[in-house]
Amino acid sequence: MSDVGEARAQTVLLVDDEDAVRAFAARMLGREGYRVVQAASPATAIELAEHEQDIALILTDVILPQMSGPELVAKLWARLPGVRVLFMSGYTDDDVIRRGLAAPGMELLQKPFSAQQLVERVRAILDDL
Repeated sequence: MSDVGEARAQTVLLVDDEDAVRAFAARMLGREGYRVVQAASPATAIELAEHEQDIALILTDVILPQMSGPELVAKLWARLPGVRVLFMSGYTDDDVIRRGLAAPGMELLQKPFSAQQLVERVRAILDDL
C-alpha cells in the first residue's frame, strides 16, 4: 500500500453493524496510519462523536439498524459540520441512486471492496481537504 505518514493521522469514524466488515476496514485503515473509531450502531456513533472533536471522515454503511446511513450523517453533520463522508453499500448503483445517495459531496464505495480500494478512496477524500 503506501508509506504511513503524518498526514494519515486523521481520525475516521467507522460505522457498520457487520463485525467482519468493520474489523476489516479498521485494520486496513489502521495499517495506513489512520486513527479509527468504531461503532456497530448509529446510537454508538452519535455517542462517540460527542467525545471526538477531530473526526475527519465518516465511513458508514448505507443500511444500519435504528436509522439509515444518510440519516446518521445528517445528525452527525449538526455536531461535525463539513466532515467528509464515504458511504459503503452492497446495493447496486441503481438501488443507491434511488435511495438518494448520488448527491454531490456524498461518496460511495461499493461492497465488496478490497483493502486497496478502501485505502485509495479514503486517501483521495482526505487528501483533498
